[in-house]
Amino acid sequence: MIYNGGIISDFRQVSGMANRLSKIYTRTGDSGTTGLGDGSRIAKSDLRVAAMGDVDELNAVIGMLLVEALPNDVRDCLLGIQHDLFDLGGELCMPGHTFIQAGRVTLLELTLDGWNEQLTPLKEFILPGGSRAAAVCHLARTVCRRAERILHALHAQSPVTPVALQYVNRLSDLLFVLCRTLNRHAAVPDVLWNNQHKL
Repeated sequence: MIYNGGIISDFRQVSGMANRLSKIYTRTGDSGTTGLGDGSRIAKSDLRVAAMGDVDELNAVIGMLLVEALPNDVRDCLLGIQHDLFDLGGELCMPGHTFIQAGRVTLLELTLDGWNEQLTPLKEFILPGGSRAAAVCHLARTVCRRAERILHALHAQSPVTPVALQYVNRLSDLLFVLCRTLNRHAAVPDVLWNNQHKL
């Protein structure tokens, strides 16, 4: 699949067969519509397109995080998540198709639990920040939450698979724990919210 401006375009993938176009621009979207993987066209303002864009943006932010120095297990996990998000984009581009399986949600839960066990109990709210990697991870977390909101809005109009909805919900939880894990790895404390703070 080719992401172009946050939208999967000029690519068809059915039953493992793909047709790639060598041209990057086709002018077919100049009128404000975009093509889906099933050949249909919808408005670029459609919730489905917004959801594809948010998932693509989330993948891009995780790509930014992968530029940082990360523990090997974190890097492997994030690379797997990038592939999952690409699959999620495929589901959105091809209504009725399922690419993300329930086992991917279970893997997120197991990874999250393993990282969380190594952290001290959280007794305060934390602010985005600490190490650079954690700050980028916080950005990924907020984009993930936005993607989740738009997916639920889309689901109210056109069904999204339950596994896809579970995946993005669990992913945002994992990213929160990962923010703290990355600060711990960098020996940088989490930034605690102080309700007594005054400018």
